[in-house]
Amino acid sequence: MKKILFSILILTLATSCISTRNTIKNIDNDARMPNVTREQAFIITETAKDNKYGYNQDWPVNLGFMSIQTAEINVKRFFNALTGPKGEKLTYTKTDSCCPFPSERNNMGAGLLDIYEVTWEGLAQPKIIYINLYEKGAVMAPAGFGIKELK
Repeated sequence: MKKILFSILILTLATSCISTRNTIKNIDNDARMPNVTREQAFIITETAKDNKYGYNQDWPVNLGFMSIQTAEINVKRFFNALTGPKGEKLTYTKTDSCCPFPSERNNMGAGLLDIYEVTWEGLAQPKIIYINLYEKGAVMAPAGFGIKELK
């Protein structure tokens, strides 16, 4: 019994000390956050040319540089700026967090990506979008999404 408990303890310690490494390719600390409309939507003017943008954990939508306690507002602003490809209204839900990476923007020294499931009427399979609330980068519509028209 002692050998089993000791083995479990060693396994737990070994797996909890796995280091994080930064694989995010599109961090840009000099990127400017988009302006915001009265409807609390970012003014997004560009669709990503790279099909990985937003869909891949190494190419997340970077919405950071706010305190993490208030950064969720940027998620709302981001999704409020988007539509389906034909102007469909989006629904989105945070489903998980993943992919630890080193970040100086968190007192723990690491950040996590948030995973959102996005749907609209007529979409066969939900889209999975990775959001980074710790670092900045160019904010664009992921490929396959539309951009809301400004009023």
